[in-house]
Amino acid sequence: MSAAAKQPKLTTKAYDAELARLQVELVKLQEWVRHTGARIVILFEGRDAAGKGGTIKRVSENLNPRVARIAALPSPTERDKTQWYFQRYVAHLPAAGEIVLFDRSWYNRAGVEHVMGYCTPEQYALFMRQAPAFEQMLIDDGIQLRKYWFSVSDEEQLKRFRSRADDPIRRWKLSPTDIESVNRWEDYSRAKDEMMAYTDTPASPWFVVESDSKKRARLNMIAHLLSTVPYADVEPPRIDIPDRPAPSGSYERPPRDNSNYVPDHVAELLAGS
Repeated sequence: MSAAAKQPKLTTKAYDAELARLQVELVKLQEWVRHTGARIVILFEGRDAAGKGGTIKRVSENLNPRVARIAALPSPTERDKTQWYFQRYVAHLPAAGEIVLFDRSWYNRAGVEHVMGYCTPEQYALFMRQAPAFEQMLIDDGIQLRKYWFSVSDEEQLKRFRSRADDPIRRWKLSPTDIESVNRWEDYSRAKDEMMAYTDTPASPWFVVESDSKKRARLNMIAHLLSTVPYADVEPPRIDIPDRPAPSGSYERPPRDNSNYVPDHVAELLAGS
């Protein structure tokens, strides 16, 4: 039983209110990052259907995409496979005044690639040796690195998979690799444990997010992130909106018939209700 299951129920009202408050703080964090030139990298890792995507959406939905961007890399190309493993991730690291949220990261090698045999044992062993050193280089260069592992139970994961399979909007989220993860639950568990043993370091620790409750996971992760960054409220410059000047009379709008308007689908919908 997860820790969340033992706690009082989180009401929708309480969730919405706290999420709104935290999202205001995330905007303050964004403005501080932009003002100070800070660089922040946030890794979202965990099993399939653990709630990473929903949390990333809540973190980013009110932020400026030019400041806070999501890096969700596709499968490596044949050229990518000949590069140093970390090379394609380096290209997505932040410049000054940027936040990057990795929807999965270089830890693909410690998880799905290792379990599914997409990398060799030698490549896996090399990754485990290099990952702590790579992250230490990022930290030494001034990047603030946060690593979150979303932990979901086998029962809850299976429930979410079945829900996705029956939902035409979310069915695309299920891949053959996702389905195979049901049969390889223990293999992924061992891979996660070994990954933690090598890469949960004092300089770059992992933070585990209990995610059987998606709403709790979102609030807990965002609150923790904010607590770990020493940001300050940067007062934005005052914006004065001018009055619109009076029409000069020299402009005449073209006839509506000259433009192609989108049909009023909503009017048809309401007429049929």
